Amino acid sequence: MRRRRSIFRTDPNASPLINTTPLIDVMLVMLVMFIITIPPPTHSIDVTLPGEPPPHGEVLDENRVTIDTADVIRWNDEAVDLTQLGLLVKRAAERPEPAAILLEPAARARYLRVDEAIGAIRRNGGSKLAFPGIHSYAGLI
Repeated sequence: MRRRRSIFRTDPNASPLINTTPLIDVMLVMLVMFIITIPPPTHSIDVTLPGEPPPHGEVLDENRVTIDTADVIRWNDEAVDLTQLGLLVKRAAERPEPAAILLEPAARARYLRVDEAIGAIRRNGGSKLAFPGIHSYAGLI
């Protein structure tokens, strides 16, 4: 008598494992399609965020910006951060006659902090920038 062959397997000694690669490919394609077809949100909520507080520094005809060795920036002897410095410089530059800014970093101040201050001054329209007392740095070179 002859053995009947199974219509499901051609090799009776073949591994019973299923190749899942096509299944994973189809699932990934479907995932991408679902992500693409997600509708955008149709509602929005308006939120009022607090604005920048106005800088409390006074703008004079000549404004002294000093930087000490502890990286503290001062505008006319008032401690300010870089954002406030930029706002004060912008106010000084918007005057009919732009105010002069005298930058006086300490001799041992970090170059990075001085560079950040000069960048804030230049970005906000500080066109009249002076370096008084530059002779005090002569002994450092």
